[in-house]
Amino acid sequence: MSSRTGAKVPVIDFSNQNLKPSSPEWDLLKFQVREALEEYGCFVASFDQLLELRQPVLGALKQLFDLPFQTKQLCVSDKPLRAYHGSQSRLYDSISTDDAHIAENIEQCLTTTLWPQGNINFSKTLASFTQLALGLEKTILRMILESFGLEKYMDELSDSTNNHLRAMKYGRPNTSEPTLGIPPHCDNTILTLLSQLNEVQGLEIQNKNGEWMNLIPLPNSFVVMLGESFSIWLNGRLSSCYHRVLMEGNEARYSIGLFARPRGGYLVKVPKELVDDKNPMRFKPFDLEEFLKTFSPQIVQGRGKSALKAYCSV
Repeated sequence: MSSRTGAKVPVIDFSNQNLKPSSPEWDLLKFQVREALEEYGCFVASFDQLLELRQPVLGALKQLFDLPFQTKQLCVSDKPLRAYHGSQSRLYDSISTDDAHIAENIEQCLTTTLWPQGNINFSKTLASFTQLALGLEKTILRMILESFGLEKYMDELSDSTNNHLRAMKYGRPNTSEPTLGIPPHCDNTILTLLSQLNEVQGLEIQNKNGEWMNLIPLPNSFVVMLGESFSIWLNGRLSSCYHRVLMEGNEARYSIGLFARPRGGYLVKVPKELVDDKNPMRFKPFDLEEFLKTFSPQIVQGRGKSALKAYCSV
């Protein structure tokens, strides 16, 4: 196992609700975002607006994962990485749905299956979280594109993105020895925004020296990770974040994430502006959904850091 370090990734404050493009504060944050992604592939986004939703979302997740295993199993999908994944004995359980900024989608795909008698508060709470995270996601995406002079692609990338919401519970390992909750991997997203809802830690990222860094996010924050799809779109100019979850102790960990993924049918391809004699095309266009149909998550996680990049490399 690689060594571990106590170093910290940057914390960038996005709490200003009046943040506007081209303002001095916008330009400063844009520089900080680019710098953090170049060094770590991620950063912690301080976002005060999250505070009032944190406890309601935690309550919704506890209500969800306290349901009988047989009930959670009723959430199924023919698409990869959707619906419920877990078992009675696994350390990690998750449940997810697409386009979760719309409460009706959560209601149709999850709530009516889990609570046939109805639970509108669950749907509204998760939709409110998604809408909040989505606003921050778009701000960060625009800053990254601006930093490369590619802001003209903002609408295209936003319109082709599926706002995939995933709720996660890491069970109690009941041991003082670190236990792997999720194996090391890179998300196949454009961007991932993660919120840790209780005080149980476990998320680690690997730095350029191969050391694992324990992330201790603030209660009012998201961990923002660059995904492999965006790294490929940028022709490798930025690298995706390699991360894992290690659990220890006797408390469960609850987290929730907004995973911005390219929609099925959309070809992720490197913009012509990022290809020249010094920077040749490194990746072929690809459809993420076709990749996910070909490779199960278990196979992907067993192929090292860059399964998707290996799939579409020139």
